[in-house]
Amino acid sequence: MQPCPAWRKSSRSNSDHAECVEVAGIHHGVAVRDSKEPDGPVICVDRRAWRSLVDALRDGR
Repeated sequence: MQPCPAWRKSSRSNSDHAECVEVAGIHHGVAVRDSKEPDGPVICVDRRAWRSLVDALRDGR
């Protein structure tokens, strides 16, 4: 049995924003879920794909 990941929200998220995601580091990458549905689906990506996404968002792509 794998331990539960430590989920975290962006520091830019607050109670006024309904569009929040949570991320957790996992042994093979990063897990992403909707903060409003913690028992809902989870998307898992490898660290390289996550880094590419974060870089693209920061660059405004």
